[in-house]
Amino acid sequence: MSYEKELVAAKKAVSLAARLSQGVQKTLLQSEVWTKSDRTPVTAADFGSQAVVSIVLQRELQPAIFSLVAEEETGELRKKGSEVFLEGVTKLVKDTLASEESYTDSPPSTEDVLNAIDCGKSEGGCSGYHWVLDPIDGTRGFVRGEQYAVGLALLVEGEVVLGVMACPNLPLASAVGETDESSQENVGCLFFATAGSGAYVQPLEGNSLPQKVCVSSNENLEEAKFLESYHKPIPIHSSIAKKLGITALPVRMDSQAKYAAVSRGDAEIYLRFTLSGHRETIWDHAPGFIITTEAGGVVCDAAGKSLDFSKGKYLAHETGIIVTTKKLKPWVLKAVKEAMDEEKLDL
Repeated sequence: MSYEKELVAAKKAVSLAARLSQGVQKTLLQSEVWTKSDRTPVTAADFGSQAVVSIVLQRELQPAIFSLVAEEETGELRKKGSEVFLEGVTKLVKDTLASEESYTDSPPSTEDVLNAIDCGKSEGGCSGYHWVLDPIDGTRGFVRGEQYAVGLALLVEGEVVLGVMACPNLPLASAVGETDESSQENVGCLFFATAGSGAYVQPLEGNSLPQKVCVSSNENLEEAKFLESYHKPIPIHSSIAKKLGITALPVRMDSQAKYAAVSRGDAEIYLRFTLSGHRETIWDHAPGFIITTEAGGVVCDAAGKSLDFSKGKYLAHETGIIVTTKKLKPWVLKAVKEAMDEEKLDL
């Protein structure tokens, strides 16, 4: 299947969600950042983005059964004392949808917005169609005014078949290395891919035609660039880089924008080893996974196995996630195994 109709709807939904998020990021105050029970931040953009994507997919596709696996839920929004915040989320959604001519006739109510967010309660799984959404991936980066992404993917029978990712602050030129001032001002990328059709990028704004993206062809590890998340340094990352002979310092970046950077050849390696006990959710990886693999890259765990998105909301994988090129994969896996053996970590 080509999933053309689904791709058109997904690109529209993600583009509108990105538009909403950009407006929020420009005016965001620290007092408007909530902290969830898992100690991660959340903003009106997270809730608004999820509502917009949910509403747009349902209106555009009108599925008999709509299954959405998404990050946010409305428990806090429905509590007493959240009325003003909820009112702000509803206005964001209304204004964003009103910017699209075909959506001006039926503005959503507050209850419509809450219900749209709660559509994201699906558990996913190995059968049927499931949309997978991270409404604001990299909220910490979003709050700092830096990199974040709106990531959407489609699972069919447990396989990722489509992915769309907006990176509003990612330069249209390379996101890694020295770039001139004009390229840093020219930002906003929309990446997308469908199974078997390659990966593409186009500017988030305007009508420029999509351009096909491919991973780096570089085979010289000394010149390779590697990415990691913008959290505390992970010691095993530097150990792996040293074993590979990589001389450059890691480039730290929030969100699945790292997948996007690897997919178009900005960097050759993205490492994600996390603290013990952390469970990876499928929405943090599904869009980036298909965009990178369709660009010719590989995404696997430390044992070299491809990621499994068919087990529900959480990935079924071994320790660590590795994103790289097919040419460099054997060398990266060898370095990973040596580093894990030294730290006595299990595969």
